[in-house]
Amino acid sequence: MESATAFYSGTEVIQRSISVDDTLTIKAGNVHSVYEISQCLQFINSNEFKKVALQFPDELLGDSGAVIKALEEGTTTKIFVLADTSYGSCCVDEIASQHANADCIIHYGSACLSPTSRLPVLYVFGQQPVDVAHCYDQITKCSQDSEEPVLLMYDVVYAHAIDELERLLHSTHPGVIVSKVNASPSTSSNSYRASDAVKPTALDDEHTSKDLSQDKDNSSSLLSKDNITDSSLSVDNTATNSASSQCHFGRTFTLADNCTIDDYAVFYIGSEGRTLTNLMMTFNKCPFYTYDPRTQIYRRETLNVNRALMKRYYLVEKGKDANVVGIVVGTLGVRDYLAVIAHLKEIIKKAGKKSYTFLVGKLNVAKLANFMEVDVFVLVSCPENSLLDNQEFYKPVLTPFEMELACNRAREWTGDYVTDFRQILPGASKHVPLPADNTPSETDVSLITGNLRTLGTDDDTESSVGDAKAVVARDNMAITTHSSAGEYLAGRSWRGLEQDLGNTPVTKAVEGMKGIAAGYANETDEGTQV
Repeated sequence: MESATAFYSGTEVIQRSISVDDTLTIKAGNVHSVYEISQCLQFINSNEFKKVALQFPDELLGDSGAVIKALEEGTTTKIFVLADTSYGSCCVDEIASQHANADCIIHYGSACLSPTSRLPVLYVFGQQPVDVAHCYDQITKCSQDSEEPVLLMYDVVYAHAIDELERLLHSTHPGVIVSKVNASPSTSSNSYRASDAVKPTALDDEHTSKDLSQDKDNSSSLLSKDNITDSSLSVDNTATNSASSQCHFGRTFTLADNCTIDDYAVFYIGSEGRTLTNLMMTFNKCPFYTYDPRTQIYRRETLNVNRALMKRYYLVEKGKDANVVGIVVGTLGVRDYLAVIAHLKEIIKKAGKKSYTFLVGKLNVAKLANFMEVDVFVLVSCPENSLLDNQEFYKPVLTPFEMELACNRAREWTGDYVTDFRQILPGASKHVPLPADNTPSETDVSLITGNLRTLGTDDDTESSVGDAKAVVARDNMAITTHSSAGEYLAGRSWRGLEQDLGNTPVTKAVEGMKGIAAGYANETDEGTQV
C-alpha cells in the first residue's frame, strides 16, 4: 500500500493527472431532458439575467459544452462555465461567480443544499437513470427485512424518479415515509429547483422562533402551508403528540404520530459517498439499507457507526489536549459561516487556548503541513465536506461540533452527532450556552497522554510576558502551556526568510532565467546553465 506524502517534486506536479469518472456523462440527444434546459431558460429569461454562471462537478464537465450550446439557442444572455470551484463541488460557489459579476448561478449535479445568501441559485440535479420497478422491489424487501417503519431518502440526482416511486408505494406500502428534496429559500436571494414552478416553501433554517418574532413581515414567506419546521434549528422541537414535519439537509418529511426519526429504518437510494456518510453519522441510531441504481445492488449497511463515533470522540480528546487551534475556512458560500467562526473563537478563548484563522481554498495534506505549530485544526465547511479522513493529515482535523465538545464544559457527549455547524449557533435546538464567566476552570487527566490539563481560564491567572508562557495556578499545581504559536516558531531552527533590512547591498538587476521550473530555456538536459 502506498503511503501518502505531503510533498511532491516539480515533475510529479506537472505530470500528475486527475482521474474523473465520466460514466455519468450523457449523450447529446438527452441534454434537454436530463439538464432541464427549458426550465433553465425560463429561470434566466423571466428574471432578465444578463450574465449567468454554470457550475458543474468534475464528473459532468464533459457535458458542459452541450449544455451551453442548448442554452444559447434560447437566450441572448451571456453564459459561462466556472473553470474550478473554490471548495467542494457540492456547494454553490458564489465567490467565484461574483468575481465574474454573474447575476445568478445554475448549479448542476449533486448538491449538499446548504443555504446561500448572495446570488439567486437554480439547482439542476441531473436526471441520472434509475430502474423504478427494480427499486420498488428492493424497498418492498426492505420493509419485510426491517422491524421498524421505513423512511425513504435519496441522492438528489435521483429526485426526478421519486414521484413515480411514491405513487407505487402509496397503494401497497402506505407506511413508507418518502422525503422530498427542497432547496431552502434565502432571505436576500432565492434558491430554486428546476422542477418546481415556484420556489419551495419551507421554513428558512437561518431564522429561529426568536428571529421570526422580531421580523413578522417575513414570516409569511418563510412558513409553508404545511407548517413545516426545520428541526435542526427550531428552538423547541421535542416530541409532540401529533405528526412531526422535519427538514434535514434540504430534505423534508413528515413522521407518524408520536414517532421520532430514531424509530425508523432509513432506505437510501444512491451510491456510497459523503451524502450517505453524513446521513448515517447524523441518524446514527437508525439502521440503514441502501440501493445503488448504477449497480442495482441492495444491502444492509454494516458500517459500525459506534466505532466511527468513537474515532470522532478520539478527535475531541485531541482537541481538549490542544493549546493552539487552527480554524480552517472551508466555505465562503454557506450561510452563517462567519457567525460560526466567531463562535469558535469565543469558545476556544474561554477554554484557555489560542486560535488562528486560515483561508487556504481547497483543503489538502500539503497545505496544512505548513503549520506544524498548530495542534489541531477545525474545519468550517458544509456537512458533506466536514467529515475528513484524518489518517493522511499530520494534525487532526475536527468539525465545529467536535471542537465545541472539547471546549464547552456545558456540552456533554451523548452519542448524538451534529455535522451542520449552523445547528450549534445560538437559537438553534442543538445550541448549548457556555458556562458563566465566573465558573472556575476544571482540571482533568488526558485520556490520550495521561497528562494533567486544564479547561477554562481563571481571573487569577498569572502571565509571564518575558518567556511568552502562561502559568495557571490551581490547587498547588502549576500547568504550563504555550501562549501562542509564536513561542513554537521561536524554538524552530529555521524560521523562514529574514529581510535583514539595511545590511543587504544594492545590486544591479539582471535578466533572469526563462521558462518553467521543470526546465528553463538556458539549461541543458543535465540541469546546468549554458
